[in-house]
Amino acid sequence: MVDHEADELERALRRAVRGEVSFDTTSRALMTMDASNYRRVPAGVVAPYDADDVAAALAVCRERAVPVVARGAGTSIAGQATGLGVVLDFTRHMRSIVSLDPDARTAVVQPGVILDELRTAAGAHGLTFGPDPSTHSRCTLGGMIGNNSCGSHSVAWGTTADNVRELDVVTYGGERLRAGRGLDGLPPRLRDGLRALVDGDLALLRTGFPELPRRISGYALDALLPEKGADVARALTGSEGTLGVLTEATVRLVDAPAARALAVLGYPDESAAAEAAHTLLPHGPLTVEGMAADLVAGAEGLPKGGAWLFVEVGGATREEALTRARALARAAADATTDHTVVADPAGQRALWRIREDASGTATRMPDGSEAWPGWEDCAVPPARLGAYLRDFRALMAQHGLRGTPYGHFGDGCIHVRIDFDLLSEAGIRVFRDFSTDLADLVVAHGGSLSGEHGDGLARAELLPRMYGDGMVRLFSRFKDLWDPAGGLNPGALARPQRMEENLRFAPLPRRPVDVEFGYPHDNGDFSAAVRRCVGVAKCRNESASGAAVMCPSYRATGDEQHSTRGRARLLHEMLAGEVVRDGWRSEEVRGALDLCLSCKGCRSDCPVGVDMATYKAEFLHHHYEGRLRPAAHYSMGRLPVWLRAAAALRAAPVANAAAGVAPLAALAKRAGGIAPERDIPELAREPFTRWWRKRVRGAARGGERAHGRTVVLWPDTFTNYLSPSVGQAAVRVLEDAGLRVVVPPEPVCCGLTWVSTGQLDQARAVMRRTLDVMAPALDAGLPVVGLEPSCTAALRTDLPELLGPADPRAARLADAVTTFAGALEDLAPDWQPPTVDRPAVGQTHCHQHAVLGDAAERRLRARAGLTGELSGGCCGLAGNFGFERGHYDVSVACAEEQLLPSVRSADPAAEVLADGFSCRTQLDQLAGRRARHLAEVLAERLR
Repeated sequence: MVDHEADELERALRRAVRGEVSFDTTSRALMTMDASNYRRVPAGVVAPYDADDVAAALAVCRERAVPVVARGAGTSIAGQATGLGVVLDFTRHMRSIVSLDPDARTAVVQPGVILDELRTAAGAHGLTFGPDPSTHSRCTLGGMIGNNSCGSHSVAWGTTADNVRELDVVTYGGERLRAGRGLDGLPPRLRDGLRALVDGDLALLRTGFPELPRRISGYALDALLPEKGADVARALTGSEGTLGVLTEATVRLVDAPAARALAVLGYPDESAAAEAAHTLLPHGPLTVEGMAADLVAGAEGLPKGGAWLFVEVGGATREEALTRARALARAAADATTDHTVVADPAGQRALWRIREDASGTATRMPDGSEAWPGWEDCAVPPARLGAYLRDFRALMAQHGLRGTPYGHFGDGCIHVRIDFDLLSEAGIRVFRDFSTDLADLVVAHGGSLSGEHGDGLARAELLPRMYGDGMVRLFSRFKDLWDPAGGLNPGALARPQRMEENLRFAPLPRRPVDVEFGYPHDNGDFSAAVRRCVGVAKCRNESASGAAVMCPSYRATGDEQHSTRGRARLLHEMLAGEVVRDGWRSEEVRGALDLCLSCKGCRSDCPVGVDMATYKAEFLHHHYEGRLRPAAHYSMGRLPVWLRAAAALRAAPVANAAAGVAPLAALAKRAGGIAPERDIPELAREPFTRWWRKRVRGAARGGERAHGRTVVLWPDTFTNYLSPSVGQAAVRVLEDAGLRVVVPPEPVCCGLTWVSTGQLDQARAVMRRTLDVMAPALDAGLPVVGLEPSCTAALRTDLPELLGPADPRAARLADAVTTFAGALEDLAPDWQPPTVDRPAVGQTHCHQHAVLGDAAERRLRARAGLTGELSGGCCGLAGNFGFERGHYDVSVACAEEQLLPSVRSADPAAEVLADGFSCRTQLDQLAGRRARHLAEVLAERLR
């Protein structure tokens, strides 16, 4: 589409619809891909406000012969949520649960309703929606109906098609209809055409579809047979938006078990688990999920074995569920190597998280090489699964490919990511040859090319191998009845493109991009780092679950561009250069990264380990190279310089007094790019290092002798100049534990503030000076104890990844770094902390969560009698982020998600804990509560 045509289309749509119409670069770039291997660039995006908007948008597009693709959360794995022309985004407005009737056990929903929202609403009545794909926290009902999604509980409650009653749709031709059972309610054209199609090929429709629980491929034309009640709603389910655009759906709800128990059964290998899966079905399980050691090796909580089946059962009570799970485990005992039964909900969630993250973790092989969807979900009769898997593994080996199968063993459906080379012509030929051979193998086992995710662009070309040419011709006739102009999602299902067309890797550079960080997990290739995002969209969860952090800015804004996936998509398009054309200078990418808090939550919470904080630092470095930077980069990005200067001049009293004078503070904030709503933190009158030198001199005069193992206490910028009481407390505690504390003789800095603002040349210089100072301690093998989680995490990750193997001292320092609690646990294991015996509330620092882990901190709190859980999520201040002008509202929204409510509702006697300076500052400025570092709380109770 040429520019003037796109402009005219945009104007016409703006006149016709009430919802948003977006033809800008960012909006288009965000919609080029789903969770598949495919990429198609749309002309624009419309977020319809209601069904009238849908009809109006279709009318505008129909008049101009512009194709339309309906899209939910964009987690489809076969490419059907990508498209040319106009994308209808249903995640913004059409996301209401219109009604819920617990007596009839039905709900009426709009297409943008997130599955978990429906399950929560139904759960209030003891009901649920049965199908539950692993993306249940962000996938939409419209997308599930488009794909005929299934999930792990389909052995009990079937596919989405089994749970759909009526569908309201608008066709590309403008017809608005309600599809259910029977043809009589349809417009005459459709009614007569469908009747003729069915009556003309009854024999083929009755014999041409394999009988298996996970047959998702093709159109479900057999649902139109008279003996099946001519179920038009079921025939439309799984049609991938190629027949009509859904505006409302009536769906079935089922009883949710009051209690559940999980039996995890170990088997010698994958084949044994696969062959056993179908034998468990007579026990009436809710799920039978399988995975092997090559996917989950080292995961905690699994019984002995080389492969496992996760078998969930329900009951009216916890005891009944446990009894049923134990009985099932005993019945399976002859084939198993070991088993465990879990009834505790938290324990079950931890185990299920292993399975749900597999769609992301499977995208990296054990050696770190990439693996891709494409043959993600073939299904065979459950009794044939063991034989099929053996043949499947042999076929991969024949083509020189590797993959890690897992999935819905009880339904005979296998998920797998395979290490296709989709960057070279030779690799793409292997992809095609393997795909055609695998299609034949699946058919030979009586299976379906798709058992959950649909055919889309990935498999539709191969449907003749499964159904034969006669049935595929019926598919085309069915498509033409509903969409004679071919305007809805062309290229998917009917009249498909070749599977190797429109691969999302095609426009990417073939040579590594010149970058600053080492990207050690991606062989130094920034493109490969960006490719890590496969689109499973865990970052689009709208509420933080448990201790998860990712992605606070998306939860605050609800805008895709401020999700980890959205930012990765824009970086992908920046590298491709077709939609985002300005490279590192792109304002669209800068705008999306502006609200990234650099919390690093994605580094741990993203199933594929996307590290947007590092990507942001990389981008900012190149974006501002040789250019004037924002004022905040100079004021806060170089904060250690200014604080060191203030300390050297002993200017803290003057600076603090000036900060208390409103006009002077306002002037300073304006000059420094600081949010006017923020108070400037008070500088310490005496930095920690000055206090330390006095203490050392006093100890020398007093003849005190050091004892115990020596540790280096890291005097980070925030502790040193802003919270020296934390450092002083840490010294007392570490010495009480029998450790000898030393502090570097000269100023050191991890370089974090330079890294977070993308001033990487300066960061590298700071880090090298630090390594010079630390060289004697490293040579002596001394552990380095960090107090500020963000700085400790920077030493652990940013330092070696920015300096790389050229300076081996960086890796040595990273290996030497430990946390305060980690040092006490590892170096003074017999030390008993003082008893506090108080409830605790507060914040686990996001960098602690993402990089360092907080297991040692949890154990130390428990030993000290500090009870209760700290908040997950992010405090929202995140170093310089919450202080920067324009970020205040998002910063507050992040804090209001978990941290502030937990502190406000806490027992007044509770100890407010926050090891991070940012977290303490946020609590002070937004809640008026003083939080303390764990070291301060323990030091207060010492003798």
